[in-house]
This record gives sequence, structure tokens and C-alpha cells, in this order.
Amino acid sequence: MVTVWFSLVVLCWVLFFVLEGFDFGVGLLGPALGRDDHERGAIVRTVGPFWDGNEVWLVAAIGLTFAAFPDWYAALLSGLYLPMAVLLLLLAVRGVALEFRGKGDGPAWRRRCDTALAASSAGIVALWGAVLGVLTHGLAVGADGQVTGAGPGRTLAPLVSWPALAGAALALYAALLIGATFLALRTTGPVHARARTWSFRLATAGTVLLGAAGFLSTSRLVVAAAVLCLGVALIARHGHELLAFGGTALGIAGAVVAVFTVHGDVVLRSTLDPAWSLTTTGAAATPSALRLLSVVGVVVLPGVLVYQAFSYWVFRRRVASERVPS
Repeated sequence: MVTVWFSLVVLCWVLFFVLEGFDFGVGLLGPALGRDDHERGAIVRTVGPFWDGNEVWLVAAIGLTFAAFPDWYAALLSGLYLPMAVLLLLLAVRGVALEFRGKGDGPAWRRRCDTALAASSAGIVALWGAVLGVLTHGLAVGADGQVTGAGPGRTLAPLVSWPALAGAALALYAALLIGATFLALRTTGPVHARARTWSFRLATAGTVLLGAAGFLSTSRLVVAAAVLCLGVALIARHGHELLAFGGTALGIAGAVVAVFTVHGDVVLRSTLDPAWSLTTTGAAATPSALRLLSVVGVVVLPGVLVYQAFSYWVFRRRVASERVPS
């Protein structure tokens, strides 16, 4: 039961980072790929029907972590409470920018919303990437299962470590790549052409940088990521947008799974003493709580998946970025 629920928690995190990943990427790329107000509006409309549904997976991931692994939830969110608070504020800014973009009158208002959308998306992606980097390194978990320390430095210091900074940089790159491949898949006209070009260039740059990093670090995961970027670059160059998007999504999903399973059954590594690390078994809820949670999960999760798949099918057509004469 513990293994099943850990797998479901990781699945929810994978769905969040993949689905919201292209939302954030679109927000980042809007000012760069949209040359005027009409084109930027077309870019925002590609994620208009999906972004709030994609955000549900964050609620599901946090909720399942709280219900199935309360000790993990308590240590992780208390140890990183300031970054999490900033993330919530940035998510609110992103939502307001998307929802209120069409409420104002005039291109100046929409331009400010586009800027807020790009800035908040960049901040969200960088912070989530830093959090994932921290998970690979660990936190100062004490013998009582809580993160030690006091004051703001307790939650901010992990974000300036090299794993966190590397995670932030890789997350920004991944969001840009999946955003570009998504826009190439979902648009027509000039935005489509620019998105295809960006997809190829970003994937090529990733191949070079990750290949060099893999050679220097002799990490098989980094080498595999470089090979995947090469495949995405070749696919994007030949105009296979769906395959390019699918390959990028697969790479992000694999990276998220690798982060959560890098230490085996340890869900939060202690940097003070490995014996104080939190494991799946030690951090899990009681068997009776997991059985009750299973009943709820069997009813709710399939319904969410079916509804979301249906919404993607309904809004499957491309968004035109070219001006159509009336």
C-alpha cells in the first residue's frame, strides 16, 4: 500500500510539472514569439482552456502527500515554507494575468498582463526547479524528523546551494523547450513558424550543453538527457510537432521521477545524519488511513483524468496567429 501511494504521489507531481510546464513555457515565450498584440493574444489562447485544470494536479500532489505521507509533508513544507509562500503568490499573479488580460481596454493593459505573466512564470519555474534540486541534495532533518534551524535562513539557505541553482536553470530550460514545442503544435501562422525555429534551436543548445555536462560528470542520466534533446532537435527540424512535444514531455517526466527516486526509499535525505532521513515507510500514514484514502482515490482520480482528457479533445484545434481578413 505504501509503494502504491508513493507511486501515485509521484504521478501527480509528474502530471503537474509536465502539464503546467508548457503553461509556464508559453507564458515565458509570449513576449518573445508574439510580435504584436494579436499574436500575443493567440499565444495566450493556446493555454486558456487548460491552465486552471492543469493546476489541479498541484493541489492533488500536495493533498496526497499530506494524506499519505504526513511526516514528509510536514518536514518538506516547513523546511521550505518561505519559497512555498512565494510560489503561491506568484501562482496568484500568473492566474490574475491570464484571467484579466482580456478585461482591460487597450493594448497597454494587455502588454502589462503579458509582462506579469512572463515574470511570474519565470519565478515559478525557477523556484520549483530549485525545490527539486534541494530534494536531490536533502535538508537538515534532525532526529525528530523536522528540519533544524531558525529564522529566514532556515528556509532560504537551501535555495542558494549548487543543486538548487542547477535545478532552477534546468527547469527554466525545460519550460522554454516544452513551451516552444507546445506552441509549434497548437498554433498556425507566424507564431507557429517561430515556435518551430525556437524548438530546434533550444533542443540543439540543450544537446550541446547537456552533452558537455554529461561528459564532464560521467552521469548516465545527463547523457540520456542530451540524447533525448538531440532526438527532439531532429524531430523538430523535420516538422513533427507532436513527436517533439511528446519527447520533451517524456524527458520532463523522467527527470521528475529521477528526482523523487534518486535516494531509493528515502523521500527526504538528511544532510546531518543519513540515519535521520525520512523513508517512505517511516513517513507514511497508518495502514487504516491509507485504506480509507484508497477508497477516495479510486473514485476521484479516474474522474479527474477522464475530464481533463475530454477537455483536451474538445479544444484540440490549432489557434490561428495570422490575421484573417473579415
